[in-house]
Amino acid sequence: MPRTPKEELSQVAALPFRIKDGRVEVLLVTSRETKRWLIPKGWPMKGKKPHKAAAQEAEEEAGVKGDIKNEPLGYYDYWKRRAAHFDLCRVDVYPLEVSKQLKSWREKGQRQARWFEVEEAAHQVLEPALAQLIRSLPEYL
Repeated sequence: MPRTPKEELSQVAALPFRIKDGRVEVLLVTSRETKRWLIPKGWPMKGKKPHKAAAQEAEEEAGVKGDIKNEPLGYYDYWKRRAAHFDLCRVDVYPLEVSKQLKSWREKGQRQARWFEVEEAAHQVLEPALAQLIRSLPEYL
């Protein structure tokens, strides 16, 4: 059955961060196809709470582990590219305080991962609402 344009798909994402020399830094990863900067995200996982699924995405896509908040910082919408069309996706974003960066992880060879200061990270992402969430992170902490 075709979806109506109003129906949204939902994803979960982690916003990996650390505090270095008193400043908040955010870890961004590149997408596999377009190589643009974004945060680790994916589909909800059956039997896993949304924040736990977001933490798993961060480990698989960015190679980081840490303490993830169980309430989202907020959400943003984006157009998910499909083979023949785009779907509107709502992404709930969970802050993840990184305590460990793995030497190897599932998607290591497929993506770049890089730490950015908050303002620079906000400039790197395409979605204005995601940039706003990144900018709001220091006040949230």
